[in-house]
Amino acid sequence: MDPKKVLLVDDEPAILELLKEFFTTKGFEVQTAGCDSEALAIASEGNLDLVISDIDLTVTDGLDLLKELKTEHPDLPVIMLTGMGYDEALIGDAQENGASGFVSKHLPVSQLYMEVRRILKRVEAAKQRSDSE
Repeated sequence: MDPKKVLLVDDEPAILELLKEFFTTKGFEVQTAGCDSEALAIASEGNLDLVISDIDLTVTDGLDLLKELKTEHPDLPVIMLTGMGYDEALIGDAQENGASGFVSKHLPVSQLYMEVRRILKRVEAAKQRSDSE
């Protein structure tokens, strides 16, 4: 089975490097972007399985990036990361705009990994159901 392709989007290089190293060791093919335009360009290549994006990007709001990603790639799962802790309104906005998941940066990276695996399993199960119809 080919490795799953993940795009990490964050304007903090240290976070990108940490997450890239972690997901690479877990067998993922990882690309990184430091801003929304870079993320959209990578996503337009059309070969991603999942996007993990910070919700608080310097240049643009992560929710705006989420909206654009879901408009252009409606089936692409997107997990939103936040350093702001649990904010019910923010989570609601993210879900309304198509986020597949929402994870705090304050949690151990293993929690993010569990969310990634959960979402990819759900996507794979849905794909298998549609293939068998």
